[in-house]
Amino acid sequence: MTEPALPPQVSTWNSPEMAKRLQGRYAAERRFKAIGAGAVALSLSFLAFLLFIMLRDGLGGIDWAFLTGSDSTDADTAGIWGAFKGSLLTMGVTLALSFPLGVLAAVYLEQFAPRNRWVDWIEVSINNLAAVPSIIFGLLGLAVFIQVMGLPRSSALVGGMTLALMTMPVIVIAGRNAIKAVPPSIKDAALAVGASPVQAVFHHVLPLALPGILTGTIIGMARALGETAPLLIIGMRVFAAAPPEGVTDTATVLPMQIFLWSDEIDQAFVQNTSAAIIVLLAFLLAMNGLAIYLRNRFETRW
Repeated sequence: MTEPALPPQVSTWNSPEMAKRLQGRYAAERRFKAIGAGAVALSLSFLAFLLFIMLRDGLGGIDWAFLTGSDSTDADTAGIWGAFKGSLLTMGVTLALSFPLGVLAAVYLEQFAPRNRWVDWIEVSINNLAAVPSIIFGLLGLAVFIQVMGLPRSSALVGGMTLALMTMPVIVIAGRNAIKAVPPSIKDAALAVGASPVQAVFHHVLPLALPGILTGTIIGMARALGETAPLLIIGMRVFAAAPPEGVTDTATVLPMQIFLWSDEIDQAFVQNTSAAIIVLLAFLLAMNGLAIYLRNRFETRW
């Protein structure tokens, strides 16, 4: 028996029409790869240019006196330690508030919250908060933490609480996505051997989701470290001649210190500004490196 002939509109794999279509697809794929490589090269070139400018202008200004000194009206004696310590305290408050609250909120919404209109409204609100401009959180911090609660203005405590409000939605969203990625069979197996729902979530599901949660935390903390607008609203644009001793003392942060020095009329502060940017980048890389190390360690462990 002879095989039935194919309809005219159907082409076989070795036909000229199919070969032409495959060539077009391969050409489109090559163009897409070329465009992607060009975009990456353009982005890296801008980054390399900025790093070159910063290293050229600021590397000579980094010495022990600059790293251990505080702000000054004289560019030769001005240092970065006061702003650096303020950033450490502010980031410590931000992490201490946003990480546990964000993780617990993600666990509750994903594992224990009932499916009703109220929970749906909360989920939509969290997604919207992640896209709110940072200056809005600064206004919120000014109204709630300073004017209503009476907390000290221009302090690392208020700055950290304000940045925690901005960082928490990112951690909640990343935490929920990480928990969703854990196979449901893990929880079902824990329940089958007698574990309670809370034990199944916190002993089995959450450890497996922790690497993804840390990824969201890295993104949120990196954004918080470089923010200036919300801290400007709550009064951290101050001349801190001495480093803060605690979270309630008057303090500034590295991005704000860079902003203040870049606004100086004295051209001698140009070198200090570039040197402070290098310190900020090193601080950001160190913080991200530590978070990535912890994430990889949890991935290896679990």
